Amino acid sequence: MAAHCSTTFEQLATALGFSCAEAGGLLELRNPFALENWTLPVLEVTIILGSVLALIHAILRLRRHGDPTNLVLWFGATAYLFVIEPPLYFPAAFGIDEHVDTMFAHNVFTVDFLWGRLPLYIVAIYPFMATIAYEIVRMFGVFERYGALAGAACVGFVHHAFYEIFDQIGPQLRWWEWATTNPLNQPMFDSVPLPSVVVFAALWPMSLAWCVYHFVGRAVARGETFTGLQLIWRTVVIGLAASLGTFLLPLPATVLGMGSTVVRGTVYALELVVLSAVAVVLLYRQWRRLREPSDTARYTNPFVRRYSIVYLVVMAVLWAAALPDFLRATDGVTANGDPLGNLWYTLACFAIAVLCVLPLRSCPEPAAPTKAPPQRPGTVPLS
Repeated sequence: MAAHCSTTFEQLATALGFSCAEAGGLLELRNPFALENWTLPVLEVTIILGSVLALIHAILRLRRHGDPTNLVLWFGATAYLFVIEPPLYFPAAFGIDEHVDTMFAHNVFTVDFLWGRLPLYIVAIYPFMATIAYEIVRMFGVFERYGALAGAACVGFVHHAFYEIFDQIGPQLRWWEWATTNPLNQPMFDSVPLPSVVVFAALWPMSLAWCVYHFVGRAVARGETFTGLQLIWRTVVIGLAASLGTFLLPLPATVLGMGSTVVRGTVYALELVVLSAVAVVLLYRQWRRLREPSDTARYTNPFVRRYSIVYLVVMAVLWAAALPDFLRATDGVTANGDPLGNLWYTLACFAIAVLCVLPLRSCPEPAAPTKAPPQRPGTVPLS
């Protein structure tokens, strides 16, 4: 696959400590103790385990409660990944290299796909983060009370908080390297492109959440069931439609900022501010309702309630380990030449994530159903 080692990717790979020309094949396994540093395998285990547990919970949710929402969300996010990521890794193979140069390169991890381009943990992080954000908003009851668009905005906001804790530390710990001169990565927000902060942290999960609720979630809320074939085509459509949404939602910044990086960055920031303002108001209203006594058990997801805390604790440990080099850095670069993320922004995201999780700790567990949900003729048995 050396033919697809573009000059930019080769430069990024070299900066990370590996050679593009020598990077594996379709699948490559490495010794986790021989990676760039100890934080890489810790990150892998945290994200991959979380994603696997999310999938197991989704399957159990379908079988025990007849609710396929989590399963469609998990596979829909994965479908979105395989629509979006490969063209970014191999622009020449997709015939877009005249318009899109390499934007970033991942470091090599224990398990890698596609000639060092796609670590397994990246495959896992899409459904994992989507599940965390969607289910937090679902437990707050935003979808049920305010509908698909409002719920999706809240998912984008929550996902943004959890994701930016990870996004802001990645370059310093050499989890990946950004091509900072690529126009598509401009403007930069310290070590992270502002388009990543807005589009990939907030707008794509917003798009995915709207699609999941529109095609599956609202029907489940009405008590409807689906056949296996119906779930499959809906999942594929969700992945494709979410990709389209990721193109449409940032369009104001794309169009208005064609001739100016400053204008593009300003519009991106305004989109994030508007989304955040809406989400804060709605989540606060629902938080107040969660505190009110209720005779009926509210929806809850025990996995998300617990593992979201695990994720935050692990990320706090990784940030603590990176902090000494961060504090000794000069001009935004560590002594090892690694760029710094924004610590204050990360602390704000930590605070938001904690404030989203803690109110859910007191939510009552849902009552177990006494019998399987009713099935329409032709539906797949759920138990």
